Amino acid sequence: MQPQKLATGKQGVTHLGKKVVAVVDDDQQILQSLGMLLESADYSVRLYASAANLLEDTGVSETLDCLISDIGMSVIDGFELLRVVKAAQPGLPVILITGRPEAAKLAASNSGGAEGVFQKPFYGAQLLAAVARAVQL
Repeated sequence: MQPQKLATGKQGVTHLGKKVVAVVDDDQQILQSLGMLLESADYSVRLYASAANLLEDTGVSETLDCLISDIGMSVIDGFELLRVVKAAQPGLPVILITGRPEAAKLAASNSGGAEGVFQKPFYGAQLLAAVARAVQL
């Protein structure tokens, strides 16, 4: 896949005074839960059911301060999305999540530039701490 231009804002630029976090997961329950968790921590949240939806969203150009992506998705998986995003926007923090232990081990051993890897189920507080660190980079 060719690197695509992922238009993002500069680190530290906010949307309505809030840091903007995008979440990509094909599991709607996880997607909605993470959206509520991040909103409860006062982040502006963008939810995407696929990597393609994120890459096609022209509205994402407003700003992105952090991206959270599931690894195990069809068509474009989390590893490929990480490669595309890092090629287009090397400074954008990316956190990977997965329900598969083998994918978590692979991601942890070869993160490809991810700021963190979380195996489902994980504690919301730990993810929020990782996001807070990532948006401060």
